[in-house]
Amino acid sequence: MTGAPTGAPAAAPSPAAPARSRTRVRPAVVGLPALGLVIVVTAWWLLTSGLHVIHPAVLPAPQSVWRSLTGSAHVLLPAMGITTWMTVLGFLLSSAAGVLIGMALAASRRVERMFAPLLVAVNAVPKIAFGPLLVVAVGWGQKPILTMVFLLCFFPIVLSTATGLTTTPADLAELGRSLNASWWQTFRKVRFPAALPQIFVGLKVAMPLAAIGAVIGEFYSDRPGLGYQILQYNGIGDFPTAWAAIVLVALMSILLYSALTLLERLTLPWVKATTSAR
Repeated sequence: MTGAPTGAPAAAPSPAAPARSRTRVRPAVVGLPALGLVIVVTAWWLLTSGLHVIHPAVLPAPQSVWRSLTGSAHVLLPAMGITTWMTVLGFLLSSAAGVLIGMALAASRRVERMFAPLLVAVNAVPKIAFGPLLVVAVGWGQKPILTMVFLLCFFPIVLSTATGLTTTPADLAELGRSLNASWWQTFRKVRFPAALPQIFVGLKVAMPLAAIGAVIGEFYSDRPGLGYQILQYNGIGDFPTAWAAIVLVALMSILLYSALTLLERLTLPWVKATTSAR
């Protein structure tokens, strides 16, 4: 008989399948964002240099912005570091406060009814209206920036936390009751872990808002971050360098959002396994 031995590794090709899948994913992860960037820059070039639809004073050509970025890198890169630090610090403060406020709203219906309308009212006010008042209220330096970041960030974090904690899956809640778990045990083992995916949704919404808040806060601060540079270069008519600073704000936001997404995947590995395989 020429049959294969019983101990032959019949399932040997299966480990190779994930490896091939991983190799197929990697070019898409890098290539698709790069393709999107090429399309956007090409459209930008056509509107400014190719077809001359937009005046350079409104939107400079990409090559002019690139020259300004490389020529003023000694100013803009340190400014990017300052803005990044303000964004991360303000985001962390907003996250801590937002999660605690969301927990308070989820814990008591009365607390929610008392304070939810006030939170909505504060969120509805255009934050730039607070800008001139912040300098008078909290002074110069980091405080106006952190306050602006907090005002822009906290509401989506509060909302996502409260929503996540009040929509615990019924089977998990029933499991906690059947095991006679205390309120704290149920919260720590069931409700909070089940709410984490929803909380991360609020955090990911808040992260770009933190960058916006940091830039707006720097308009009213003496910290020489990217917002300060945008204001200064725009004031002297150096629009390409002002746009270079705006491009760096966008790049900073992408990097911080990607880091937060990676943190979510590392801390919540079960979410991808239990949801759709998109």
